[in-house]
Amino acid sequence: MLLDHYGLREQPFGVTPNPRYMYLGEGHREALASLVYGVDSGRGFLALIAPPGMGKTTLLFQLLERLGSTAKTVFLFQTQCDARGFMRSIMADLGLGDGEDDDLVTLQSRLNQVLIEELQARRKFVLVVDEAQNLEDSALEFVRMLSNFETPREKLMHIVLAGQPQLAEKLARPSMVQLRQRVSMFVRLRPLGVTETGEYINHRLEVAGHSGPPIFDRGAVRAVASSSGGIPRNINNLCFNALSLGYAVGRKTLDSDLVREVAADLDLQRLAAETGVAVGSPPAGAVPPSAGPDRGGADGWAVMLDRILPEAAGSDAPLSAGRDRTAVRSKRDSGGGSNWKETAGSLAGRLRDRMVN
Repeated sequence: MLLDHYGLREQPFGVTPNPRYMYLGEGHREALASLVYGVDSGRGFLALIAPPGMGKTTLLFQLLERLGSTAKTVFLFQTQCDARGFMRSIMADLGLGDGEDDDLVTLQSRLNQVLIEELQARRKFVLVVDEAQNLEDSALEFVRMLSNFETPREKLMHIVLAGQPQLAEKLARPSMVQLRQRVSMFVRLRPLGVTETGEYINHRLEVAGHSGPPIFDRGAVRAVASSSGGIPRNINNLCFNALSLGYAVGRKTLDSDLVREVAADLDLQRLAAETGVAVGSPPAGAVPPSAGPDRGGADGWAVMLDRILPEAAGSDAPLSAGRDRTAVRSKRDSGGGSNWKETAGSLAGRLRDRMVN
C-alpha cells in the first residue's frame, strides 16, 4: 500500500515522539547542549520554552538519554495538579507508591531520603517537568521550594521546567519573582528554516527506509517550510497528508502544487469560511478533538477520504462550497508535464481501492 508505493518500512511522519526520528537542527542542538551543560555544571534550575509542536518532549527524552546512568531522573507530564498531587507524582515515578495516605510533610521527608541516597551514590537527581505552563501557582511555588534541597556545596536536585510561551508569561508575573530569580538558564527552540526543513523531511524518510530519488522535490520542500512555519509537528501533518494524496493519485515525486493543495485542506480558517462555521465554535454534539481519530495512524486515511468525498466516509452531506466535485486539477509528472482531469469522486475511489488492495 502506501509504504510499498514509496519504498518505506514504516510511517515516517507519526505523531509520537520516537527518539529514532530525532532530528537535531542547529537550534535544537544548541538547546540540548545548553540543557546538558546546565545539569552538568550544577545550575539547579533550567527552563525550556517553545511553541507547541517544536519537539520539546522529544528533546527532553534526548536529554534523559544523554544523562544515562549518571543521574536519577523523574519525568512528569501530567501537571494539572496542586503541590501534594505534584509530590505524589514524583513518588510514583520513583516507584515508591503514590503516597495516597501521606501528607505533604511526609512526602517531602521521603523525597529527602532519596536525594541523600543519590548523593551518597554520586549521582545527580534530575526532575524534568513537561507542559509546566499547566502547573497551578501553588505547584510552581512548591517547585521553587524543592530547589532548597541542597548542601553548602551543591544542589541535591536539578529541575528542568519545559513548557509553551505561557510558562514564560507565568514566570514574568511579579508574584513569581523568587522562582524566576532561581532559573539560571532560559533555553528556547527556534522554528526550522527551509534548508533544515528539507533535512528534517529527508532524515525521517531515510529512517523509515527510503532510498533513492527525493520524494519531495525542492519546490515541495519550500512549500512545506512556508506552510508549516518551520514547526516540526506541522511539517509532519503536511507531509503525512501529502504522501497520502500522492499515493492516491499514483505519484512518487511530490511537488509544490500538491503540497499547497494539502495545506489548503488543512487550513481551518479557509474551512470555516467555506462551511460557515466559526473556528473554535464546534456545533452542538461535535466530538472533541481529543476524542477524535489519531491523524498519524490508519485513521488518517478515513480523514482524507472524508475530506475528498463525504460519501466515502458514509455521509450524504454535499461537498462544501467552493470545492466543486468536478474541479479540474493539473498534474505535472516526471514523464513530461501532461495535463489530466480527474474528479474528486474518482480520486476517492482510487484511494479506497488502494486501501482495500
